[in-house]
This record gives sequence, C-alpha cells and structure tokens, in this order.
Amino acid sequence: MRILPLFLLLTATIPALAAGFDPLGTAEITPPPPSPQSAGRQVDAPCQRALPQSAISAIDAVDLALCNNPKTREVWANARAQAAQVGVAQGAWLPDLGATLGASRIKGDNSYYNSRSAALTLSWLVFDSGARSANLEYARQLLSAAAATQDATVQTLFLSTLQAFYTAQAARAAVVSTLEAERAARESFNAAEARYQVGVATPADRLLAQTALSQATLTRIKAEGEARNALGALANVLGFSAGQPLSVAEPPAALPDAGFQRDVSALIAEAEVRRPDLKAAEAQVKAAQATVDLVQAQGRPTISLSTGPTWAEIDRNTINGGTIGVTVNVPLFTGFNTTYNVRSAEAVADARAAQRDTLKNQVALDVWKAYQSLNTATQSLKTTLDLVASAEQSLAVALGRYKAGVGTVLDLLTAQSALASARLQRIQAALDWYVYRATLAQSVGALDYSLLQPAGPGQIQGQTQGQP
Repeated sequence: MRILPLFLLLTATIPALAAGFDPLGTAEITPPPPSPQSAGRQVDAPCQRALPQSAISAIDAVDLALCNNPKTREVWANARAQAAQVGVAQGAWLPDLGATLGASRIKGDNSYYNSRSAALTLSWLVFDSGARSANLEYARQLLSAAAATQDATVQTLFLSTLQAFYTAQAARAAVVSTLEAERAARESFNAAEARYQVGVATPADRLLAQTALSQATLTRIKAEGEARNALGALANVLGFSAGQPLSVAEPPAALPDAGFQRDVSALIAEAEVRRPDLKAAEAQVKAAQATVDLVQAQGRPTISLSTGPTWAEIDRNTINGGTIGVTVNVPLFTGFNTTYNVRSAEAVADARAAQRDTLKNQVALDVWKAYQSLNTATQSLKTTLDLVASAEQSLAVALGRYKAGVGTVLDLLTAQSALASARLQRIQAALDWYVYRATLAQSVGALDYSLLQPAGPGQIQGQTQGQP
C-alpha cells in the first residue's frame, strides 16, 4: 500500500505546480508585449490608461494607442499561446509519469471479493525517427510568425493612429479656414450692404453677397461636424469611447523633409528585409516545411521504454510488483495515410511559398505607390503655399477695388471663393504629406517614433494659424 500515498501526493501537487511553473523557460522566448518602448520610444514612461486633459501630440496619440488599443493585447496573447506550444513540443523529449488507482467488487460462487489496485508508470519515447525535432521546429517557426505578426500589427496600429491624428488636425484646420472664409464673406456682405444703402450698388450685388455668406456659414457648420467625427475616430483608434473629450495639439510648422528621397529600388530592397509581415510569411513557409518532415516521421518506427511499480489487493491478499518493458512500433500498412498526408503537407508548403511570393510582390508595390504618392504630396504642398499667398493678395485687391467702386461684386466673390478653395487645398496637401510620409515608412517596415521628431528648423511661409 506504499504506492497509494505517493499517488495521492502526485495528484495533489502536480496540477498546482503546473499552473505557474515554467521549467522550460518559454517566458524567455515570448516577445515582450506591445508598448511604446517596444516600438522604439526612448523615454521609459508608464502607460496612460486615461485620456489626458491637455491637447495630445502625435507621439502622445501613438503612446495611448499602443497601451490601450485591444489589438495589442490580442496579438500578444496569440504570441504567448504559441510560445506555450514551443514548451509543449520541448516537453515531448521528457518522460511521462502516470498513475492509476482502481477498486472493484468481485462476485464468486458464494461470496464477494474486494479488489484494489494502484500503479505508477514511467514511459519514455527514446526514438521517433525525427518526429519530435520536426514538431519543435514547426512550433518555433509559428512562434517566429506570431512575433512578426505582432510587429506588423504594431506598425499597422502606428499608421492608423497617425492617419486618425493627422485627419483630426486637418479637420480642425478646416474649421479655422472656414471660419476665416465666413469672416471674409461677412466683410464682403457688409461692403455690399454699405454700397447698397448709399445707392451705388444694385440689389443683385447685395443678394449675391448674402448668398455667399450663407454658403460660407453652411460650409463652416459642415466642417465643425467633420471635425467632431474625426476626434471620435481618433479616440476609437486610441482604444477609448468615441464620446470622450479629446483635443489635438497644433501641428509643427516645418518644411517637408526630403529625407525620403532615395532610390526607390533601395527602399524596396530594405522593405524585403524589414517588413514584419514578410518575415511572418517566411516563418509560415518554414513551419509548413517542418510539417512535411513531421508527417514523414510519423510513418516510421518508434521505440519506447516503460517501467513502474504496481500494487494490488484481492480479498486481503496483497501483491507488490513492477513492470519494465520496451515497445517497438513499426507501421507496416496504414491505408496509405502517410503517403497522402505527405502529399497534402507538401502542397500546403507550396501554397505558403506562393503566398510569401505574392506578399513580396505586394510589398514592392506598396513601397512604389507610397513613394510616388509622397513625392506628389511634397510638390503639391509647396505649390499650395504659393496658391494661398496669391489668392490672399487677389482677395485684398478685389475687396479694395469693390470698396472703391471700381470693381464688381462678382470679382470680389470669385476671389473670396478662390481663397477659401486654396486654403482647403493647402490643408489637404499637408494631410496627404503627413499621411503618405508615415505610409512610406510603414511600407518599408521602418515606422517608429523617429518619424515623429521635428523635421528641421525650416518654417512654412504664409501658414494660416491652425492649419497644418
């Protein structure tokens, strides 16, 4: 009966140890959770779990998103799960220890007998034709894929946050621009009203100016609604409810940085090395290749050892003993399962390789399109600066001429509309430039906090307050 206390001790302690025990060190191979620091943030600051009361910058927005967006928790949980699977694969090299305990009542001719038994069995797979090695390689490659997927998710979230942040900045700048357009329309209406009162302007002039003022007011109301929606979208990507109060800081008044202007083929080559989703695809290919080795090994012989003490009691007669054995398993015929499983695994490996090559081509296209879009946005941004400046001068001249009685109200309203349009184009060009700059960095696989540092000492001339 000495085996019974040992059996009870093992059944009580082993599950408790397994709950928090990590003897195979899987925590060391688990990637760190997504955080500002893991994304290249130099300042070691704790995560903020609430929106700040002050206006947030682009860096603040990324910090908040990486700390609070549920996607970061999801990808880290997936990585931890795959790291645990590596531990499962490593544990296959260790022996198995099992215990059994039984009790029964046996009926004889004229009596009953009580029977109790217990056994401990230690079994060890000593030879498996390489199946465990292939399974461990498979688990390790899936862990590499999970880690790369986590990095890709961080970069995607980084880009989504910047897109939402810059859109919110541009929407607020559009509100400022429409307010300025409404002020100009009101000034034009006042000028037309004054001329009408003294009898030097027709009622048509006054009505045209009134219509332009009403249109400017309507445009401003729509811009304010879009700005509120943009703030709600930003709060959502940061991981908060859309209804929470949120404000964004003023954008930096820096000239476009031409540092991205490199040989596009060099950028594509860099992307093929750095893109985390491409790394994940490559790891999936290697995992599929390991699966081929695993399936092939499963059709080959295995050798196992087993030993352990046994105890039995039948009608108060006690029997103590033990077992030791060697088991050789040689699959002779399995209905061609191994043959077709290998073919299936090889086909899956080919499919994974094709998916990797497709993604590789897509990476090159992503870099090419982002590079050309950023080039276009840079040229457009510089052109819109001149456009706004000339439109401002045109409106000043038209207003002066109209007040002096030598210009028409149509000339004034045309110049006013041209200035409002130029300012909105300026805002859109700035938004495009910031977004495409971040998109190019993400397409190369180099999107990090260095992108958010000041671009340089140059200032954009003719910038209206509140515009990017």
